[in-house]
Amino acid sequence: MSESAFANRIVQSLLDTDFYKLTMMQAVLHNYPNVDVEWEFRCRNGEDLRPYLAQIRAQIERLSELSISAEQLGFLEQISFMKPDFLRFLGLFRFNLRYLHLAIEHDELVLRLHGPWLHVILFEVPLLAIISEVRNQHRYPQIKLVDARDQLYRKFDWLRANASSEELAELQVADFGTRRRFSYKVQEQVVKVLTAEFPARFVGTSNVHLARKLDIKPLGTMAHEWIMAHQQLGPRLIDSQIAALDCWVREYRGLLGIALTDCITMDAFLGDFDLYFAKLFDGLRHDSGDPVQWAEKAIAHYRKLGIDPMTKTLVFSDGLNLTKTLEIFRALRGRINVSFGIGTNLTCDIPGVAPMSIVLKMTDCNGQPVAKISDEAAKTQCRDANFVAYLRHVFKVPKE
Repeated sequence: MSESAFANRIVQSLLDTDFYKLTMMQAVLHNYPNVDVEWEFRCRNGEDLRPYLAQIRAQIERLSELSISAEQLGFLEQISFMKPDFLRFLGLFRFNLRYLHLAIEHDELVLRLHGPWLHVILFEVPLLAIISEVRNQHRYPQIKLVDARDQLYRKFDWLRANASSEELAELQVADFGTRRRFSYKVQEQVVKVLTAEFPARFVGTSNVHLARKLDIKPLGTMAHEWIMAHQQLGPRLIDSQIAALDCWVREYRGLLGIALTDCITMDAFLGDFDLYFAKLFDGLRHDSGDPVQWAEKAIAHYRKLGIDPMTKTLVFSDGLNLTKTLEIFRALRGRINVSFGIGTNLTCDIPGVAPMSIVLKMTDCNGQPVAKISDEAAKTQCRDANFVAYLRHVFKVPKE
C-alpha cells in the first residue's frame, strides 16, 4: 500500500521554516530587539477555512512544544554569519502563543499576531504550513506520496525533452516551497528526489530542517517584512528602503547579498539602489510583476552604474513553474546570472489538487501602519488606505 502524504505532526522542528526567517531574526535581535509588530493572515482565494479551526488550533498548540536541539544548533554554528549570541538566543526560544489570536469573526477564519518582532518573527512560515496541510488533509485525504513523486518525474521528463544539455548544465533551481506545501512529507519527498535526480542544477532549499536532514544548502536572505518594518523605524519614510539595506549591510558585511526589490516597486527600489548598494549586494530577487521586464530594468541599471551585469545574480521566486523558469532563463542567458526558487509548483503540484493562495503579512510596526505595494496590483497589502496613498506620494508611485 502506498504511503500517505500526511503525518501526525505538521511542523517538524524550529528549523522547519524558511532560512530567511532566521537571517532576519538575527538582524532583529542585534538592531531592533524591542520593536513591536502586528501581522494578519489573508486567504487570497476566499476559501472557507472555518471547518478546520479545531485542527488548526491543535497543531498551533503543538508549536509551543518545540525547542532547538544541540545537534540543530551545531548545524547552524557551521554557517559563518550565524553569531554566537543569536544561537544562544535560539537555544532559549519558544513559540509563545499569547502573541497569537485565532478565531472565527464575521464568518471567516481570523489569525493575527501581535508582540515583539523578535518573538513573533518565526510564526509566519509554520502557521501557513499548518493551515495548508490541515486543509489538504480534509480536502484530499486520498493523496499518497507516490502521486507527488510521479508528478515530479513527469516534470523531469518535460525538462529533458525541452532543454538542451548545455542549458541543463547552467539552469539553477532551488526549493522555496515550505509555506504553501501540500504537506511536510510531500516537501521532504520532493527535495529528496530533486537532490538525487533533478536533470538541471538543484542548488538547495529554503527549508532549514530539510537542508540539515539531507545535507544540502539552506538558501535565503531577506523578505518583505524587513523593508516594510523600516517604514516606521527610520527618521523619514523616503529613506526607509535605504535604512533597511544599510542595516542589512552592517549586519552581514557583504554576505547574504541578494536584495528584495518589490516592497514598493522596482522603479522606487532602483531610485535608492545606488552605486554603493549595487557594489555591496550580489544581486536582486524578483517577486512580482513581469519577470523579464524587471530583469531588463536591473540589467540597464547595473550598466548605467558601470557594473558588468555578469558579475551579478538575479533570483526569481514569483509563482514559477519549470516552463516559466525555462522561458526566463533563455531570455536572460549570457546577459546576467540567474537562479530560480520554485515554491508551490514543486511542493503542492499534484493532479487534482488546487493549491491555496495564503499570506501572513506584517500590518503594523511600533503601532503604525506598514505597506507592501509591489509590482503587481493584486499583491498590494495594507489595512490603512491613507498610508498606502502617502507611501505612493512619497515614492512617486502612480495610482493603480
